[in-house]
Amino acid sequence: MATTQNDHSGVTVRISMSAAGIDDERMDRQTRMLRAELAAMDGVESAVLARDTAGAAPGSKVADPVTLGAIVLALSASGGVVTTLIETVHDWLKRDPGSRRVAVTIDGESIEIDAASDAEQHELVEAFLRRHGAVAG
Repeated sequence: MATTQNDHSGVTVRISMSAAGIDDERMDRQTRMLRAELAAMDGVESAVLARDTAGAAPGSKVADPVTLGAIVLALSASGGVVTTLIETVHDWLKRDPGSRRVAVTIDGESIEIDAASDAEQHELVEAFLRRHGAVAG
């Protein structure tokens, strides 16, 4: 995907994972694995579990349906960080295909990513990124 050099400094991104038929403990484990992978990306200033920002003690295992499976990211870099973020989420989903879906929300607009074919996912991602100035039209 072609990227522009738009500045995404200060952008907050919310990642929300959902999956049919898995218990809270497994959802928590999968969310932590995705958070660790996203935190290691260049351009990610912070990646915290949403429940840690909602008043729960960091690392607690409180099962809050609103924050379970959610990650809040702060981006600090410019250029293709949003594109890389979405590609990373899609690749993560493809490694363990199933009923998992991840919603990526930027500026109140969300895109749902699943283990769809590369061509289908590419079209959806391109349209989303163009709306957020991350892909050359």
